[in-house]
Amino acid sequence: MKETFENCIRCTICVENCPVFKVNPEYPGPKQAGPDAERFRLDGIETVDKWITHCTQCKRCDFACPYGVDPSKLILNAQIRYVSKHKKTIPQLLFSNFHYIARLGSFFSIITNIITSLGIIRKLFKLIGLRSDIPFPQFRFKTLQRFRKKSVKTPEYLSNNNQLKKRKVAFFHGCYLNSNAPVEGRMIIAILEHFNITVAIPNQVCCGLPALGNGDLVKAKGFAKKNSKEFAKYIEQGWDIIYSCTSCGHTLIYDYPEILDTKEGELISQNTWNLYEYLLMLKDNGELNFNFTALDKVISYHIPCHLRGRGVPYPAVKIFKEIPNLKMNIQDIDCCGFSGSYGFKEKNKETTDTLGRIAVESLEECKPDIIISDCGACRMQISNFTETQIIDPIQVMFDALEL
Repeated sequence: MKETFENCIRCTICVENCPVFKVNPEYPGPKQAGPDAERFRLDGIETVDKWITHCTQCKRCDFACPYGVDPSKLILNAQIRYVSKHKKTIPQLLFSNFHYIARLGSFFSIITNIITSLGIIRKLFKLIGLRSDIPFPQFRFKTLQRFRKKSVKTPEYLSNNNQLKKRKVAFFHGCYLNSNAPVEGRMIIAILEHFNITVAIPNQVCCGLPALGNGDLVKAKGFAKKNSKEFAKYIEQGWDIIYSCTSCGHTLIYDYPEILDTKEGELISQNTWNLYEYLLMLKDNGELNFNFTALDKVISYHIPCHLRGRGVPYPAVKIFKEIPNLKMNIQDIDCCGFSGSYGFKEKNKETTDTLGRIAVESLEECKPDIIISDCGACRMQISNFTETQIIDPIQVMFDALEL
């Protein structure tokens, strides 16, 4: 396996790339938490101390390792064991089941958004271990699932059609785009259809990452099985899988083959593309032209940690370089520190906020008109420390195509 700890030569490059190690003295870093501790674990010595929970699973240690070790996977397994040996906290239970919370929250969005903004509810959040000092994401009733197109519910719709060589994609939107940012999701669909790509929105559940990150491997596997069963049908009929949320995409590509250990898991991993990576591939193949109009803007682009490990580095950057007059500042050095459910927990407040301020300081050096980031959690975090508008990159592309 790639994450075999014996390959570690203790060079500490992973430690140098760990954002939490830089700001939290309680965390010994990925080398000690991963490969070093694994040597003791295999000897029967339990080294799943509380500090193991300080890891955000940003994966920067994996991308940095020159010897093919995945420290984050070793740490994740230790985190799961730690949770199994201790009573689960309320935040862990909530975020492991966030898929169901998001569905309820969006269905009762008007009530949910009012309740989560009340002072007394914010105090309750703090009592149960959630942060009360940052805004809770707003839910939307008009989700992508609830109002998806009837005509593309099933892959059979075009599977026997004579539209030769027309690209067909099944969109894995994830929880955030579905329940909290469906407008951006519809922009993605509109852009794909603008390029004559057929889009389907299959039935889907959470990718499983929140459950994994909160120590519930069983629930994560359950989510993965449901998604793999549905999306494998599309792949077998010639559809490609695309995603926009970088954390969801990382889970589909890198985690599904291992946690499922099935043909479907491998099939999804091998046929899943980042949205911009996919569009760039089609452009390079001569299948589409962007024909952007000019945008007189200065943009600062925060690269999400989970995007760093893909084969095509920062595909949106390559696309946006074709937009006339657009100036871009790329910030890929600093992690924003939020890491999904990690950033909502009161115990992680100091670590999260310190990293967030460092990231925003870099982003604002060029005095941008707007800040962009692919990750919804990153955008939430950045908005806590700046007055500059922070948006999904798809909005920039939407404007440049004049849709």
